[in-house]
Amino acid sequence: MIAEKNVDFYKKNGYLLVRGVFNEEEVDAMREAVEGIIQRAALANQDQNHAWQGEFIPSQQLKKLVLKGFHDVHYHDAAFTRAVVHPNMVAVLRAVIGPNVQLHHSKMLVKPPENGAAFPMHQDYPYFPHEQHSMLAASVHLDDADMENGCLCVVPGSHKQGPLPHVGKHYLNHKEHPISSGTPCPARAGDVLFFNYLTIHGSEPNRSSRTRRNVLFQYRDAMDKPATREHFDWGMGLMVSGENPDFDDVRPEFSIKPNL
Repeated sequence: MIAEKNVDFYKKNGYLLVRGVFNEEEVDAMREAVEGIIQRAALANQDQNHAWQGEFIPSQQLKKLVLKGFHDVHYHDAAFTRAVVHPNMVAVLRAVIGPNVQLHHSKMLVKPPENGAAFPMHQDYPYFPHEQHSMLAASVHLDDADMENGCLCVVPGSHKQGPLPHVGKHYLNHKEHPISSGTPCPARAGDVLFFNYLTIHGSEPNRSSRTRRNVLFQYRDAMDKPATREHFDWGMGLMVSGENPDFDDVRPEFSIKPNL
């Protein structure tokens, strides 16, 4: 169980960095899993650049930036399935969300050395809005992260502002919300940064000679319902802690598309 002062810090600031959630062996397993996903994606011709586009960086610089990103990584490698329900993760989730916690989705983000893409300041809310705003991201660090290789920056307390208007639903006006307005959150491999989906956050490009690999798990209270039908991922609603009080709403509806 995490200390009450840490829970109070999360409620006040909208984020919490927890040290040493995963040990070295667990981190190594997830690193290997990330590399395996990238290799299999390349073989399947699915290895696209997922760097965000926009006017927040000069166009000539933007063309050079690269981001490897894939959703639903717990369906690609069991190392992430174990991480989703890791006891250390669950202890934090129960403290800041409550006893009944569901997974919404997972994804991996890899900023390669020297040209890893930036993320302009934004909220995650526009992508998957929920009624009670319990949704949070747990950013699992698979490498040491600092400002040189593009660690996450957050704006403390910004979750209390509620949903803000975004440029094309993707990011905030970068002149009003530069990345420099955020508080850097340097972390070590195995640390996890938890932050509410209304908390403003972003990161600079990776200008170092080191890779920055992160895996994100998005969690919510089991009774916090989606406000729209967008961003319904496979695995959404998986119980991570406790029980689902709504017996009639235990999974999203999906249709299987034929392989044409």
